[in-house]
Order: sequence, then structure tokens, then C-alpha cells
Amino acid sequence: MMAEAPEFLTIAEAARRIKAKALSPVELTRTCLDRIERLDPLINAFISLTGERALAQARTAEKEIMAKGSKGPLHGIPIGLKDIFKTKGIATTAHSRQLIDFVPDADATATERLAAAGSVMMGKLALHEFAFGGPSFDLPWPPARNPWNTERFPAGSSSGTGAAVAAGMVLGGMGSDTGGSIRAPAALCGVAGLKPTYGRVSRHGVLPLAFSLDHVGPMAWTAEDCAIMLQALAGHDPRDPASAHRGVPDYTAELSRSIKGVRIGVIRHFFESDARVSDATLKAIDAALEVLRDLGAVVRPVSLSPLDDWNAAGFLILLTEGYAVHETWLRTRPDQYGELMRDRIALGATVSGADYVQAMRRRRELMVEMDAAMADADILVSASQAGEAPRIDAIPKWRTFEAPSYNMPFNVTGYPAISICCGYGGSGLPLAFQLAARPFEEALLLRVSHAYEKATAWRVRRPTLAVTPPG
Repeated sequence: MMAEAPEFLTIAEAARRIKAKALSPVELTRTCLDRIERLDPLINAFISLTGERALAQARTAEKEIMAKGSKGPLHGIPIGLKDIFKTKGIATTAHSRQLIDFVPDADATATERLAAAGSVMMGKLALHEFAFGGPSFDLPWPPARNPWNTERFPAGSSSGTGAAVAAGMVLGGMGSDTGGSIRAPAALCGVAGLKPTYGRVSRHGVLPLAFSLDHVGPMAWTAEDCAIMLQALAGHDPRDPASAHRGVPDYTAELSRSIKGVRIGVIRHFFESDARVSDATLKAIDAALEVLRDLGAVVRPVSLSPLDDWNAAGFLILLTEGYAVHETWLRTRPDQYGELMRDRIALGATVSGADYVQAMRRRRELMVEMDAAMADADILVSASQAGEAPRIDAIPKWRTFEAPSYNMPFNVTGYPAISICCGYGGSGLPLAFQLAARPFEEALLLRVSHAYEKATAWRVRRPTLAVTPPG
């Protein structure tokens, strides 16, 4: 007999209970649906809810588990998909009027792989329009809000995924990351968000923003949960031209190993002088580094080119490639975009071919530089966001260009990077830091992140959701 689900569970804990037949996937799904019904009118995390389908999948999972046992840690686990992942027979809108009636005839590879692992898809999640324009208030759906305080920004572009995971409406979800769009909402919503190595997870069937910078990856409450999701997602896919021909290790097998002797390089100038973070964030990062030292890691400073250099190259490439994706619609139906997406991406029309070539040349130089810096480091550490979440109604139109992103360097290089919670600020909102590793060393990255999470108490705290509807 399977038991009812408690309010909050990680994927790992839910999987253990489901495998032991002590937790019902149906009741777990119902618990999530109940939270969605109560909370999503406040948070706006969902574009579309597939409740009946989710319950049917949960019943199937429960029957399979009762008859044959669990086929893995995602079997019966409720998840959500950022609404740029194609879903056969279910609208995939990119949070845009441009695709308001678009219903794909096939699934994205990531959608397929999560389904094959037995997960329960709860629905499609809000984002910044086409993963770039937001938070927008002139679209058919409102922007997602931060569950720690609904007057605050959840960051983007994977805003709905970060909000839904933080609020316990799903146990895990999928995001995309072109310049920080997994790690930024993970930081402001207080969850773990992993951008894998470029090519580690297939982007087939995921609506593009910038082909040479786009990554897709998991968001969940813990690094351990991200490892569980990555296990199902990783692997070569011939349908994605950038997909890597690399074997897939067991990402959970060595999560609990000691990190003694792991070399951690801190890119301190990124967040102390290039773009200084808040005092609270700086204090939280320094405290996190002390925890890692206490766990046996060797921590030392690392110096790279200024953060502005990384962002100049990365954002010029993003704008140029993004404009190439949207050029036809910008010329023929610009009114179907929201203002922020239209005006931001249209800047790509001003970039010359020579500018793009120079940005790609500079990108190669920066990649060589980071490779050299990691000759004496196993992990790099930087900030994820400058501080606590700002008010959602105070985000300037050109915010993307006003301050350099701590996340962009690892899109430029394609290195795997994760944002994890490292405390809470004066307003009670999450703070975070970012860790990165060499290409395809996600197992080490996740092990260090897991060690930090287990050594601290931050994962015990959840949003109280003592909120009132905005407006």
C-alpha cells in the first residue's frame, strides 16, 4: 500500500520512497496539482497544465512499479518543461503570440528521454519570450513571479521552471541557457540549476535562440536531483548537430565521495571589482568557500580577462545569431512579439558580419585562456547573481545590456556550470554562487556541489508562500 505525499520532497527522497512502495506516484502528482491550483494564480509558473495526462502517467507508473519495481529514480516523479521544449500534441508557445497556436507533431529529445525514464509531465512552464524578452506584461500570459515574494523577479529566461521548482509545484524541470537562463532563475529562486557542457544534452526539438551558445539542462531543489535528471538526459543524439559523441558516466555513483584535495579557483575579480555583488552576496560566497576549505578543498584565486570582455563577445554573438533566427518574423509580423523581445533582438540587425567574426575570434582567445586557467584548478567559482531578487516591476528594458553577466563566460566556453543556494539576504530571499568544471566533468561538478549542500542547512528552508495575489 502506497502512502500519500508530504508537501515537499526532493527527487532523490521521493524516488527512494517510491521504490520502496512507501509513496504513491498518484498521490505525489495530486499533491503537486493541488499546489499548482492553490499557488499558480499567484506565481504564473505555468503556460499550460496537463493535469489529466499527468494523472494518467502517474497511474501507469504506479502500476508498473507495483508489478515490476521502479525502473529508475525518475519513475513517477512530477516534472515540468520550459515552453520551448516541443511536446507532441501539446502547444509549445515560447511564451509568444508568434506561436500561440503551434502544436508540434513530435517531442524534443529531452522530452522523450524524460518520458522514457518514467517521469510525469505536469505541463509547460513560463519563460521570457523566446528565451530573451522579459519580464513582459504585454503577452497572452503574465510573467512568472518569484515564490519567495511575488513582488520580486524570478530572473529568466527559465523563470517558470525556477519558480515552479521552488514552490514545490514540480520536483524538477527543464530550462535552457544561452547566457545564464538556467543559472539566473536558479539563483534568484533558490534552487539548483545545471547548464551542462555544450553538446552534453540534445537540443533537438528545443526552439533556438543562439545556436552556438544554446544549452539545455535540469533545474531542481538540489545538485543531487540535477544529477538524477542529467542521467536520463545525457547522451549523443544524431538529430542535434552539436551533440557530443561521449560516453555517459554514472552521475550519482560518486556524489558522496570526499572532495578533499579538489582544487578550486576563485575568479574573485569577476564579482569584487568587475561587477561588484552586494555585500550580503560577497559575504555568502566567502562563507561558502570556507565550507569548501573545511571539506578539504584547496582554494586559491584565479585571474581571467575582465568580465566585460566575456560579455562583449558573448552578447554580440547572441544578438547576431538570435536575429538570424527571428529575422523573417521581425520583418513580416513584428507586432506579434512583445515589446521587450522585439526591441532587444532587433539590435542584431545592426551587427555587421565583420563584428560577428571579430566576436568569434575573441571567443576563441577567451576559451584558450580559460583552458589555461584550469590547468591548476578542477573547479572555478564565481557569483551567479549580484544579490537578492529585485522587484519585478523595476526591471529596465535594457537590463540585459546594463551590467555584465556572471554566467556568460561559461556559455562562451561551453563549460558545465551550476548555480546553488549559499544563503539568504536581508529580505529573506535566496543568495547563490556558481561553480564550473572542465568540459564533460559534470560528475565532479555535481559532487562538489552536493558536498557543499550536505554541509550546510540552506536546503531545509522553503518559501513560506504567505503571499497575496499581485495587483
